[in-house]
Amino acid sequence: MINGDMMSDTSIRHVRQRTGRFSVIEYDRDVSVNPATAETEYFCGKMNFKRKQLVVNLNNNGGVVLQRGIMQMMVGQINMTSNIQGVGDFAKKLIGSKVTKESASKPLYTGAGTILCEPTYKYILIEDLANWGGAVTIDDGLFLACEDTAQIKVVARSNLSSAVLGGEGLFNTSLQGKGLIVLESDVPREELMEFTLENDTIKIDGNMAIAWSNSLEFKVEKAAASLMGSAISGEGFVNVYKGTGKILVKPLK
Repeated sequence: MINGDMMSDTSIRHVRQRTGRFSVIEYDRDVSVNPATAETEYFCGKMNFKRKQLVVNLNNNGGVVLQRGIMQMMVGQINMTSNIQGVGDFAKKLIGSKVTKESASKPLYTGAGTILCEPTYKYILIEDLANWGGAVTIDDGLFLACEDTAQIKVVARSNLSSAVLGGEGLFNTSLQGKGLIVLESDVPREELMEFTLENDTIKIDGNMAIAWSNSLEFKVEKAAASLMGSAISGEGFVNVYKGTGKILVKPLK
């Protein structure tokens, strides 16, 4: 395992979160600068626009699947294999990657040791599938990692209107099963609004939802009962999530 300096707080970095086998390191300021970039890095830090790194600890107790190309270094006895199981599975995953903007092949890491992922300016969200009823659909490009007890699948919209008018696409990535999943978001967790629905409805103007329970029905409707009402309100069509489940919404674009 990586011990000591890497996982210890210093004057420029700290461990922001530890959840299960996943940890998130955040760099409070970037000192690897030159005169041309110092001012930009200074104000990035003031605006909480900081580099972050995902750290994965393995202890021969299951593996993790990572987004392709994000591994920076591995320490310990760690094996990396493909999650592709034959030609048919590759063809299926290749088609899925074309419609969800996710890589077709995502490596599986097992063994004992520590994986340090590439730094990112995006925000790292660690979610437990148990809190999503065992299945969550995510917006394109959000997947970063998951435990190997979770299955990565492609789900299609139940109706064409949600794909054509909703701005969410005809297909999305769904994570199903159990365990922890890690998402890479454009906005911090503190800024996201979380709604829990119980046989209820939420209507959103635009594709502001980044994750929602598979149990929710998603479709697109007119903002008002009539076209005239929609024209007067200036809202037009809205994304509608209905049923029982949870949804994460970014209130600011």
